[in-house]
Formats: sequence, structure tokens, C-alpha cells
Amino acid sequence: DRLESSVTLKDLVLPASAMSQLTDLCAFARVGDTVFTDWGFGEKMPVGRGLSALFYGASGTGKTMAARAVAGELGMELYRVDLARMLSKYVGETQKNISRVFAAARSCDCVLFFDEADALFSRRSEVSDAQDKYANAEIACLLQATEQYDGIILMATNLLQNFDEAFRRRIHFMVHFPLPDEALRLQLWEKALPAAAPVGALDLPLLAKD
Repeated sequence: DRLESSVTLKDLVLPASAMSQLTDLCAFARVGDTVFTDWGFGEKMPVGRGLSALFYGASGTGKTMAARAVAGELGMELYRVDLARMLSKYVGETQKNISRVFAAARSCDCVLFFDEADALFSRRSEVSDAQDKYANAEIACLLQATEQYDGIILMATNLLQNFDEAFRRRIHFMVHFPLPDEALRLQLWEKALPAAAPVGALDLPLLAKD
């Protein structure tokens, strides 16, 4: 599903640490062609040339908007993977869907966004029955696909503890989205209100405090 990506990093209200990481992420993406093609590092790295980031934090803290902002900042289209359509109860179908998603992404040079990614990138389990075996095979297929993908993958989760360790080790940027404090809430109010709105009587510091 294509998401609107008309916002950029300047439209976000985040702690300095998170904003710094997002800025570095975009800088990393912009110099990829120079590093891997012009400088020849692509010959040394046949796989693992993609860029991945995991946004984690409570619901409503701006993870999806940050994904839109990254795509907007880079001038790229953003596509959210529909996990309901990717996951299948039939053996082998999920792996086929994973392959189709990444093949389509390569053809359009877009940013891939996995929302609620813990549903797909969950921890592998001890194999006690056939179902565990197939579930672990799906995760292994996804791990291989992400490792071989040269583009940008953004993921968001509310449940970092459920994320598979093998994926976490391969992620370039782990960005925490905390609940906003009073100062950030004031900035959110200021950005949310249009310039032409009759807000003269509003006490924004009070709203932010409450």
C-alpha cells in the first residue's frame, strides 16, 4: 500500500537523539551510490548493501510519520507491506509472498515499510512440531531476503522484546520513539495549529502541561 510521503524531517517533533539518528539515516542513504559504485565498495560487498532501520516505541509516538518523513526527505515513494496479505496458513506461501514483495520493491526503487513488524520478524522458537519448523523457515527466508536487498527497509514495532535477535544484529539504525515530555508536547501543539486558525486565546503551555 502506497503511503503519502509529502512530509520531511523538519515536520517531525522528536527528541534530539532520535532526530539525529534519522538525519544520519538519510545521509547514509544519499551517499550509497557514491560509496558502493563510484568508490567500488560494492565489489567488496556483494550482499548487505541495503539500509535498515527499526523504529520502536509506544503507539502514537510518530513511527509511521517518521517513515513518511524519511521517504519524503529522500524524494522516494513509501510502500507499507500489508502483513495480513503476506502471511499465509499454507505451507510455502508466505515465503513466495516475501519473494514477490522484495522483487516488486527492486523494480520501483522505493522505501519498504513494515508496520507492526514484530508480527513478521518475531523470535524463532525451539522446534517442537511441524508448525514451529515452518514458522522458523519463514523467518529464515525473510532474513535472507532483507540481507540481499540493496534498498531501504524501515520497520516499526511496539514490542521490541519480540524481535528476532538475528534481525536486530543486522539493523543499521535502532531509533527509540518515547512518549513526548512537556516541552515536546508544546512543540507538537505549535506545529499542529495552522497559521490562520484563531488561536490567540489558547494557552498552549497549559495544554502541553495538561
